[in-house]
Amino acid sequence: MPDTQLDMDHLSGALRRETVKKNVAAIHISGKLTLLQRKLSNVLLLNAYDSLTTAQTHTIDARTLAMMVGYNSNDFDTLRASLRALAETVAEWDMLDEKGRQEWGVSSLLSFAKLKGGICEYAYSPALAQKLYDPKIYALINVHIQRNFSSGHGLALYENCYRFVRTGSTGWWALEVFRKLMGVDGSDYYTSFKHLNAKIIKPAVAEVNKSSDILIEPEFRKKGRSVTDIRFLIKANPQKAMFEIDDSDGVRNLAVYKTLRKQGVSDRLARQWISEHGEDYVQQKLDYVAGQGDVKSTLGYLSAALRDDYKAPAAETVKPPSPEALAAAKQREEEKAREDQAYAARVAERAERARKLAIVEDLVSRRNPTQRDADKRLFMSTLSDELDRENFRQHGWRSGLNANAIFAFWEELEPDAFQTETPA
Repeated sequence: MPDTQLDMDHLSGALRRETVKKNVAAIHISGKLTLLQRKLSNVLLLNAYDSLTTAQTHTIDARTLAMMVGYNSNDFDTLRASLRALAETVAEWDMLDEKGRQEWGVSSLLSFAKLKGGICEYAYSPALAQKLYDPKIYALINVHIQRNFSSGHGLALYENCYRFVRTGSTGWWALEVFRKLMGVDGSDYYTSFKHLNAKIIKPAVAEVNKSSDILIEPEFRKKGRSVTDIRFLIKANPQKAMFEIDDSDGVRNLAVYKTLRKQGVSDRLARQWISEHGEDYVQQKLDYVAGQGDVKSTLGYLSAALRDDYKAPAAETVKPPSPEALAAAKQREEEKAREDQAYAARVAERAERARKLAIVEDLVSRRNPTQRDADKRLFMSTLSDELDRENFRQHGWRSGLNANAIFAFWEELEPDAFQTETPA
């Protein structure tokens, strides 16, 4: 949608946070939801979280809701059907309360939802709202990561594994529990482990490892020849580590990327082509395809032009470029100069962050164990945001989310620690 950026600029503070605290008990209740419904449930919770226990109802612009979930903003029939499914889905939890007593409860995922005047209004039951808001046990679900998933089973497995990333394993689940988490407990077909493994486990594991910030590996426990239990070993995906600087935003700012997107090329394919061929080569093929007039499939023709290096035949007489063409070429040169300058700045920033990180690691290595524990507690006390604190618990001094705060902390402890040269 061409106006997506405009919508993003008007998102509320809760939606800008990009993560949602999702209660562990609540993660287990939505196994039967489709991919779209699961994403919709997460976005609604993210939007409502700050006032989850203080407001009776919550609202969100319907077009913004559609944009964040990832479907046509005018497809209100699909939105209505998905909201109806959330209201008809039963949530069930079985957990210990603050006094250690067992608590069982049941509720619909949404107590009501309505669309009126382009606004979606909805509510949770008070009991479920308390469970969703409980800060003691939650997983941080990244709403941007969920957009990468193309199956509900993959996203369900990610949600149920992510909260165990710090412990490295989900622990053993009986297969009937796992089937319930995946929403296939009512299917006779999936009582067969062969079918469950081929159609659910293997595809879902592959999607989690490809699309998210964790890597998982299933292990099975048998009784005789039958598989009875499953668990997943979990570790951070090094290619999507929080501290690494993803240059995707830089590519997305290139003029050639924006032209590709206007031609209907997907985000992933556009970045892949630019990475493989370089922006100048891709721009040449865009210009070539534009000069061919109407074609049946612009995307297919462009793909072939890139693959086979299509070139326009040499003209016998070369016409001087028009004033418009000269102006367009000059504009492209100026844009490329700005892009090169911005890219150089990002490279320099990356190098500087890496240099400071190495210094922090060296400073930490010099401290004794008691000092290290004290340093961590002291730094943690300076963090007020729970997301920042959770990220530091997971990544320690390599926490990319807290990089600037980490550097400031160590510079205060060790003045001149990050100077590039020794003062005279």
